[in-house]
Amino acid sequence: MISYITIGASDTDRAGAFYDAVLGALGHTRLWRQDHWIGYGPDPEHATILICSPENGLPAKAGNGIMVGLTAQTEAQVDAFHAAALAHGGACAGPPGPRPAYGEGYYLAYVRDPDGNKLSAFFKS
Repeated sequence: MISYITIGASDTDRAGAFYDAVLGALGHTRLWRQDHWIGYGPDPEHATILICSPENGLPAKAGNGIMVGLTAQTEAQVDAFHAAALAHGGACAGPPGPRPAYGEGYYLAYVRDPDGNKLSAFFKS
């Protein structure tokens, strides 16, 4: 249903380094960069995550109540996602681990990018 999402960044170079590592841990690659836009995805024909400077010229800020949930193929990918985020200027918003409150077999981690945007990676066994 969702074709793509955009995530605002105050410094696209810094954000690019962060997202290269974090999304790379989940099998996504940087597909292109054009000015202050960077496109990522698992499919080389279609960027599904776009990093950009806000169009209105104001500083980027995290959306209250907005979170991007990303699918992982293994628990190890969730762990790598979390580690990559912390190593590239992100912050822990919930360490990797089982989340039995969500149901049987859920394993998640939560992070915030350098601009404060919240992301999660989850694996369901």
